Amino acid sequence: MRYADRMSRVGPSAIRDLLRHGADPAIISFGGGYPDPALFPTDDLRAVYDELLAGDPSALQYCPSNGLSSLREHVARRLARDGIACGADDVLIIQGAQQGLDLAGKLVLNPGDTVVTENPTFLGALIAFNPLEPTYAPVRTDDDGMDPADLERVLAESPRARLLYTVPDFQNPTGVTMSLERRRALIDLANRYDLLVVEDTPYRALRYDGEALPTLKSLDTEGRVLHLGSFSKILAPGMRLGWAVASPEILDKLTLLKLAADTQCGTLNMAAVSLYLDRYDIDAHIASVRAVYRDKRDLMLKTLADAFPDTTRFTTPTGGLFTWLTFPEGFDTTAFMRDTALPKARVTYVPGASFFAGEPEHNHARLNFSGLSEEKIVDGLTRLGAHLA
Repeated sequence: MRYADRMSRVGPSAIRDLLRHGADPAIISFGGGYPDPALFPTDDLRAVYDELLAGDPSALQYCPSNGLSSLREHVARRLARDGIACGADDVLIIQGAQQGLDLAGKLVLNPGDTVVTENPTFLGALIAFNPLEPTYAPVRTDDDGMDPADLERVLAESPRARLLYTVPDFQNPTGVTMSLERRRALIDLANRYDLLVVEDTPYRALRYDGEALPTLKSLDTEGRVLHLGSFSKILAPGMRLGWAVASPEILDKLTLLKLAADTQCGTLNMAAVSLYLDRYDIDAHIASVRAVYRDKRDLMLKTLADAFPDTTRFTTPTGGLFTWLTFPEGFDTTAFMRDTALPKARVTYVPGASFFAGEPEHNHARLNFSGLSEEKIVDGLTRLGAHLA
């Protein structure tokens, strides 16, 4: 079989074979980005689905490609409270924020065009963009997010830059949050260099400390920010629902791309989320989720400080689901997991090299704190720390 050239850029993650062992109950896995399933509002969702299936069968019918109007109205109202001026017609319902990355890449990228990313960046974004055969231009990133001076340097050296991808709130994998000053600088540079800015915000509602900063979309002056969000981390990921908000021109083209890809999101799930938002207080639900995750974050950071060598550094995220570990130069977290963490400590994590769009750095790891019980967080990190001493 003769495959398209793009298939050379599509393949399994280098860490897949290591992480598949996480299904073994004897292994404690910090590898996934999973919410805690004990927090899913299952009783409320069961009632919602029962009501839909007992009544009008329209919830099982086709609907417009941009999504149910009732759900788009809910999303628009929530975003307006967050400073994004939009109505239902400015919202496209998508299959989780991940589909938004796929559609955004198809919208602006030709083979050889450049995607500008944080360094490191979300592995799922690289998976989405890779089939479009881009090049990547990583930008130095620190505790305040993308460095504007380095971003300007990168853009000046990247004449084919078309798309800038960022997770400004509680970034995956590092957990850091972009400062307000840098958000404004990013918008100015995007305007100057004519970029589509993809703002990915799956964790934005999961803030544990401090005050929310404005979204990039709310700072957008030229209609070039594509804002992506998701119900996966605040309701349930298996429903596969998210949203995209953009200027009318961009949104129209994204809707055509979605029509070509899958026609629409599942009507039943869209109707269920819309009815849930009618019947129940999602803000109260999110507040309860935040309280649990805040405690888990604090426990993970305390255990890391107690159980790991002083030479190990880790970020202190003010929200989201992850912390980012940095080991001394020369330490290889992939080799350590293969040779020690998995067979001896019976613990897995995500080695950091996979998150770099350019030259990989091997002395990092991403740890998730949301998906495990407090007991497993302590047990797993203590086991791991014992092999690092």
